[in-house]
Amino acid sequence: METILQERSRRIRQLTVKAIGHLGVGHIGGCLSVAHVLAVLYFDAMRIDPGDPKMEGRDRLIVSKGHSGPAVYAALVLRGYLPESELYTLNRLGTKLPSHCDMNRTTGIDMTTGSLGQGFSCAVGAAIGGKLRADGANIFTIIGDGECQEGQIWEAAMLAAHKKLDNLIAFTDLNGFQIDGAVDRVNSLGDLAAKWKAFGWNVREIDGHDHDAIKAAIEAAKGAKGAPHMIILRTVKGKGVSFVEEMGAKNHNATLSKEQTELALKELGGEG
Repeated sequence: METILQERSRRIRQLTVKAIGHLGVGHIGGCLSVAHVLAVLYFDAMRIDPGDPKMEGRDRLIVSKGHSGPAVYAALVLRGYLPESELYTLNRLGTKLPSHCDMNRTTGIDMTTGSLGQGFSCAVGAAIGGKLRADGANIFTIIGDGECQEGQIWEAAMLAAHKKLDNLIAFTDLNGFQIDGAVDRVNSLGDLAAKWKAFGWNVREIDGHDHDAIKAAIEAAKGAKGAPHMIILRTVKGKGVSFVEEMGAKNHNATLSKEQTELALKELGGEG
């Protein structure tokens, strides 16, 4: 029997496919690879209130790989922040849902992102702010593996460790591809876990499509004090849709025809 989180991550992927398919093009690969962690965050881990999106002391999610916006919007729809009808305005003139996350347009988005590296720095700043306010909030952030080639990531990582930001829980979507090809070919990250440990972070590496593993890693992070937390998610870019997975780096920003949209939805369990 399908669990609640399995159902939520499947629905996030379905709605993401429908939104991108309606537009005809979008960042389908990197959206599908983060659906499982989004399901855990929005439906289990984060202290948030759709009825009060600006609630004081709320947990925050800053998706530094902002091109995953469509998946975040799908999660926001399922969580009650937005009506589903908004999804079909994705990246169109006057939309509240641009391709990359924008806090000034979209209810439930805590930081504008998309210029890679910068969202992560904002998450570090938010975690510092949370410490100063002593509001008990956790700051969650998601970065991409290609994004880890940005020097700004490591500048922010160094500061976060120096400040002992144990209220900062970060995820790396380690799906192996970036816009120009395989990460290992473009600019290999080497032993990524060792790098984060060397920068003074608590590190776990898990299956990024295993809800139980994600939940356990978050709970462990919440209980560990004195350092920020990096959870490396081993994922598949385009997870759950066979022809998208097979595209590799070409699914970073891909066209999606009506026929392909129907096929993808069928693989994901129907229209939903």
